[in-house]
Amino acid sequence: MLIAFAVVFLIPVYVLLVTSFKPLTEANPSQAWNLPQVWTLEAWRVAWEKLAPGIWNSVLLAVPGSLLSCVLGSMNGYVLSKWRFPGADVLFTLFLFGMFIPYQGVMIPLVQLMVNIGMYGDISGLVLAHVVYGIPICTLIFRNYYVTIPDELIEASRVDGAGMLRTYWSVVLPVSGPAFAVVIIWQFTSLWNDFLFAVFLTGPQSWPTTVMLNNIAGAQATPYSQQMAAALLASIPTMLIYLVLGRFFMRGLMAGALKG
Repeated sequence: MLIAFAVVFLIPVYVLLVTSFKPLTEANPSQAWNLPQVWTLEAWRVAWEKLAPGIWNSVLLAVPGSLLSCVLGSMNGYVLSKWRFPGADVLFTLFLFGMFIPYQGVMIPLVQLMVNIGMYGDISGLVLAHVVYGIPICTLIFRNYYVTIPDELIEASRVDGAGMLRTYWSVVLPVSGPAFAVVIIWQFTSLWNDFLFAVFLTGPQSWPTTVMLNNIAGAQATPYSQQMAAALLASIPTMLIYLVLGRFFMRGLMAGALKG
């Protein structure tokens, strides 16, 4: 059964891959399943030239956005799970409401806000929007992970005279690897694949990969091979993130599932 699902999943990848190596004369729907008669990297060269500025913009978006989300989510989760204060549960509930607000519902006020603070049309504004929008889910992941850390460790740290930040830095942060892996994968993928925020909040010079990918289309004929090559290029960074951090992913997701 797993093999059957794997085959179904890999069929589109096969079409993407073989079409990307075909010349434009062979790349059409009637020959989608056929191997190339003439193998060429021309589509990859053209796709890279068109997509390179967008890939660099996506790196400038996804890397700092993911790291900032990790830092904020980690500190929020730590305070809400181990350094509780009156009203912590109410605040956590309000955080969770943020996960259910659709992008479309905040688009117009978000554009007005970016214009007012002078960050409209720039990557920095897009990073800020994603970091703020990602705070609820990042806080939830870290909070659920940190409740699995024994309270005795935190109390022992307090007895030794450590304050909030010292306890976080010396006790909590060293065991936070799986939660960081989950949040990095989640946020990196969300930022890298973003299209809606990017179209509304950035200009042509700051368009990320997804917007540039959408613009790779011919006026008279559809360059299927270039589109397929561009789609594969656009997906490589997220696949690399999963390959590097994937072994921590399930451990981080399952942490807190039985407690908290």
